[in-house]
Amino acid sequence: MKSPPFEYARAASIEEACAFIAQHGDDAKLIAGGQSLVPMMAFRLLRPGWLIDIDAIPALKYVAIETDAARMGACTRQCDIQHDDVLAAAVPLLRQALAHVGHVQTRNRGTAGGSLVHADPSAELPLTAQVLEARMVLRSHSDTRTLPAASFFEGAMTTAVRPDECVVEIQWPVWREKKTGSAFTEISRRHGDFAIVAAAAQVAVDDDARCTRAAFGIGGAAPTPAAFPDLAKRLVGTRLEKETLRDVAHDAAATLEPGSDIHASAGYRRHLAGVLAARVLQSAYDAARAAR
Repeated sequence: MKSPPFEYARAASIEEACAFIAQHGDDAKLIAGGQSLVPMMAFRLLRPGWLIDIDAIPALKYVAIETDAARMGACTRQCDIQHDDVLAAAVPLLRQALAHVGHVQTRNRGTAGGSLVHADPSAELPLTAQVLEARMVLRSHSDTRTLPAASFFEGAMTTAVRPDECVVEIQWPVWREKKTGSAFTEISRRHGDFAIVAAAAQVAVDDDARCTRAAFGIGGAAPTPAAFPDLAKRLVGTRLEKETLRDVAHDAAATLEPGSDIHASAGYRRHLAGVLAARVLQSAYDAARAAR
């Protein structure tokens, strides 16, 4: 299928992009990689009157590692993130999550900001952002603001980005604990398909193998990816015994309200969420204990 007719403009700077979307408002969509937007237009799920191309803006393509955060431009390619060894050392969960994103071809074009703004509840980068409590920097023609992931995702394919705003930067917190481990897993019909359920976790331990910090979340089982900071606090001070992990994971899954479709029932998704949450917490804990 072909998309409906539209007008096209290529922005040369962030300022120009903001001016375009301020002018056209709801009738405009930003495009960089186009791995989600173009198919949705082809299926007539979206009918923008204008496409504003931001792919040629150098100021939106970078990775900078700082003491407490890894900053990246919204148009940074997923493949560049995946193959950046320095970034992987600082935020290992990103590389683990990206291994499940689509295929090589889609990662070669897809961008970090595009995936987050698309806000598919089963997508890997939104889940990672929730678990790590990433922050998104939004720019408009007249203002700049920063939103945490918990406020950024509002529903299935719905974010807090206003019609006159674009995401310009993502800030991924860097855990400075020496012994830190992370894990990501998902179940899908085939590798590269959308996840039926996904789970991610990051754990830090002391020299006595006791948890000092933990974070975990579940995707694909609610309208937005879900993180569980209060439940994660129950793990601090423990050695993450299997029974404790099962209880915490079960309690997390019990809070979810997944939907049913041709791929899985709500009950199956909730069960799978508990199993996968326990699995990634165990894997992250094992990796943390093995860290030097």
